[in-house]
Amino acid sequence: MSEAEFINELQTRGMRLVDPTAGMESRRGGAGPTDHKAVTVGDTTVMVPVHTAPAFDSPYVVQAPGPDGMAEVTKLGAPMGKIRFPSRPKFYDLKTADGIEYSKIATLHSKDVLATTVLQTCIRYESRKKTCQFCSIGQSLAAGRTIAHKTPEQLAEVAKAAVELDGVKHMVMTTGTPAGKDRGASVMVDSAKAIKAVVDLPIQGQCEPPEDNIWHERMFSAGIDSLGMHLEAVTPEVRERIMPGKAQVSLEKYFDSFKAAVKVFGRGQVSTYILAGLGDTPEAILKTSQELCKIGVYPFVVPFVPVSGTPLESHPAPSSDFMARILKPLSGMILRAGMSAETAKAGCAKCGACSALSTYEKLKAS
Repeated sequence: MSEAEFINELQTRGMRLVDPTAGMESRRGGAGPTDHKAVTVGDTTVMVPVHTAPAFDSPYVVQAPGPDGMAEVTKLGAPMGKIRFPSRPKFYDLKTADGIEYSKIATLHSKDVLATTVLQTCIRYESRKKTCQFCSIGQSLAAGRTIAHKTPEQLAEVAKAAVELDGVKHMVMTTGTPAGKDRGASVMVDSAKAIKAVVDLPIQGQCEPPEDNIWHERMFSAGIDSLGMHLEAVTPEVRERIMPGKAQVSLEKYFDSFKAAVKVFGRGQVSTYILAGLGDTPEAILKTSQELCKIGVYPFVVPFVPVSGTPLESHPAPSSDFMARILKPLSGMILRAGMSAETAKAGCAKCGACSALSTYEKLKAS
């Protein structure tokens, strides 16, 4: 089994931990990929589900780490390889002057990526008729693991510490969608300005397509290096069923915004997140990905992970074969379009931890 196939298996099946306290804390609840734990396979750090229904029944079991920090992974008792866990970041031990723990403002993702949800609330989340069925943005807030609004000053303070203490290489800023036609672009602008004023850190901003494309230029001028606008699903019927509120922003609007953003940020510096396993076929995902590649948008396809406490908590995760049918051809498609995870300046595509896609890219490039 190749490294790409092994990662693909772990990310679709999840893993069970003999020692749940090993390594850095796992993520539970929140806006982005959650119920995961960061693990390093070879030289690649990825996020693997540990708190999901599929993970509880996974054939993959991770033994307690040895003195060398390596932990053996077994499948039905047979050894499959070794992994290690990234260390707990030093900046987690700090608090702001008003007593807020840094880890409630931003968290370490993968091994060297700082991630934050600037607004931990969303206009769609409170409505059963509008909420994205997979989203758990309110869970970590309700559990007291984060705060509702991270100010620009707080984000700048934490980002500076994460770079100086833990060698963070880039940052992802996402947000729940606020009321207003900018759809979160305004808080991206304010946050990026403050961060770039104190530390030279590449930043990806993530928001829904703003009504006015002028916001792309404003975000870029503020210090956003790359932009993520996430489709999640690619066909109208799946979008309307899985995310009825967000589906009101049409695919046509997304593609108009993608084209405008690429003119500002450049090819390969605009990306979209696509969740495979929600109902879109591999053929539909690849067809949309081809359209995205043509206009210079990186289609970051990840396996859907059912999160506890959401309407889709019992929805099955896609199989590793299903993901391979997408990721193998997609990796070649991206490289032929002159893009890659490696050349992205910041964000999900560059990090690559939530999908085996970048590992398949390396196989194609070698």
